[in-house]
Amino acid sequence: MRQESPPGALDEDLALRALEALHTNPRLSQRDLARELGISVGKTNHCLRALVDKGLVKLQNFHRNPRKLRYIYLLTPQGIEEKTRMTWRFLRRKEAEYEALQAEIAALRASVGEQGAGSSDNPVNAPSAPRTPRRPGP
Repeated sequence: MRQESPPGALDEDLALRALEALHTNPRLSQRDLARELGISVGKTNHCLRALVDKGLVKLQNFHRNPRKLRYIYLLTPQGIEEKTRMTWRFLRRKEAEYEALQAEIAALRASVGEQGAGSSDNPVNAPSAPRTPRRPGP
C-alpha cells in the first residue's frame, strides 16, 4: 500500500519522470517539461525547485541567449545516482503490483471455476440470444 506524502513533499514517481526527461533533454523549457509530464507549469516549477533544493538538478543559463531567461537543467552526479535508485524502487514496486495482480487474477479464475462450467454467468456456456434474420437493404 502506498504511504501518503507530507504536504509539499515531492512525489517520487513525478520526480523520476522529470529526472528522466531532463536527462534526455536538458534544454526542455518548463512548459515543454510540463507538457511531457502531463502536469501544470506551476507544478513543474515546484518539482524543479525541489529537485534543485535536493541537489539533484542544477540550473545553467544559456550563455548565448540575449534574454537570459532560458535555462539548461543538468542532472548532478547525485541526481544521476538518485535517478538510478528511484528507478530500482519504481521497478520493485511495479513488480510487486504485477505479482499481486497475477494472484488476484488466479483467485478470480479459481472462483469462476468453482461456480461450474454450466453456470449461466459463464459467457462461454451461456445460451445465446436468438438471431433475427437480416432484411435485404432498399
